[in-house]
Amino acid sequence: MSSLPATESWPCVLRTSRLILRPAEPADVSEYTRLWTDADVRRFLGGPVAEHQLTTYQQHFVGRPNLFTVVTRQEPTMLGSVSIDSESRFDGRREVSYSFLPEHWGRGFAREAVTAAVSWAFDHVSSEDPSVIAVTQEANSRSRLLLEAIGMRLINNFTEWDAPQSMYSMQRQSLRADL
Repeated sequence: MSSLPATESWPCVLRTSRLILRPAEPADVSEYTRLWTDADVRRFLGGPVAEHQLTTYQQHFVGRPNLFTVVTRQEPTMLGSVSIDSESRFDGRREVSYSFLPEHWGRGFAREAVTAAVSWAFDHVSSEDPSVIAVTQEANSRSRLLLEAIGMRLINNFTEWDAPQSMYSMQRQSLRADL
């Protein structure tokens, strides 16, 4: 896992009407391990993380700047994670990434969390580029719909890791905060 440069406002907690986005904690390791190893979650992310890599992932997720654990406001149930990479491999632009446990799919939690994290990134994660990007496999229709729903637009298609990819981008004024 890459380490990310710290931001001025990290660590922080974000709140939406149903969710809390907070820094990862050691107690989250079992749910993060599920995110890294669940075949459905990792279907469009290159497959489950290999067993020999899990220890490294487990040792380095706590304290990672701009990595939010998403939990419900009503109870501390972990739904998934959202991260903002302040210097992505794509020309150093801010990149949002996310993954959610399958039992929480289809209820708008990911859209709500990604919207909050992207909004926060515009104000707190520095970048020379005014946009935030996201990359997903073309075959991942649910992720593509989520990105389009929050106001991102398709800007590029390319092949990476032997799969067609779609890159989305948005600037602050395009963010749909009414979700």
